Amino acid sequence: MPTPPKFAVRIHQGGYDYPYIRDLAVHADALGYHAVSLYDLLGIPTLECWTTLAALAAQTRRIHLIPLTLANLYRHPATLAKMAATLSVISGGRLTLGVGAGGGERDHRAYGIPYPPMAERAAMLDEAVALIRLLWSGERVAFQGAHYRLDNAICQPAPMPPPPILIGGHGERHLLRVAAARADITNMSADMTIAEHQAKREVLASHCRAEGRDPRRHTNQPQRPHIHRQRRCRGGHTAAPTSGAARRFPRRIQSIARQRHSGNASAVRRPAPALQVSRRRICRGSGACRPGWTP
Repeated sequence: MPTPPKFAVRIHQGGYDYPYIRDLAVHADALGYHAVSLYDLLGIPTLECWTTLAALAAQTRRIHLIPLTLANLYRHPATLAKMAATLSVISGGRLTLGVGAGGGERDHRAYGIPYPPMAERAAMLDEAVALIRLLWSGERVAFQGAHYRLDNAICQPAPMPPPPILIGGHGERHLLRVAAARADITNMSADMTIAEHQAKREVLASHCRAEGRDPRRHTNQPQRPHIHRQRRCRGGHTAAPTSGAARRFPRRIQSIARQRHSGNASAVRRPAPALQVSRRRICRGSGACRPGWTP
């Protein structure tokens, strides 16, 4: 039986102030969305991802929080493990830790952060996720890797249960191999056709089998990496946003804009470019697909 899709509000927060982002997250929470996500960029005018997610955790009640995705090289993984454990604890277990190898070379160079080739960054990501999971045990950790070393480090309070780890990327040689070995969730680019998406899923499944992991396991099991954001229906189509929340949210965000800029229509900044709550294709269950909708 197909797994019901979960809908997230993806906010590209560049150019938006915190009250606006907070209002979007609070209304998404009230409407029953599963998660809200922010991106992790340094070199543009934008609120920093992790700090903003921590603020949203205090303003929301049920919605899950996803950094989509953190650049691994921006933060030492031992520090990130502590940050993530703390946010998971104070949010009541609502964190999904999204992390990737870091695709923004310009930002890395601008901030003096080394930017090695993709194969090395993928190896660093592999070690980082292994190290984070060890620290989340709450026990003292000695770790000797090719890229990271720990000497009797500890992460307490430990998150119980540990947050799911999402790995972002779709490179077949490196990123999907790391995702198959380490991830609970795999996030791939939305800018793919359904056929391209399926081909990537097959590569991921092959890597899973090579790692001794069963790609057919139920998606809520930590042993089974799955695709976040584009879930497929029985006929191989992506599932439709049939919930009332998915249909009402575009109207609600426009209401927020009107309330904040009442009397000044020219000041209303439409949030549609910053939100990705649609699917590339919509399936109503009959197998007949139509183009996706956007806010």
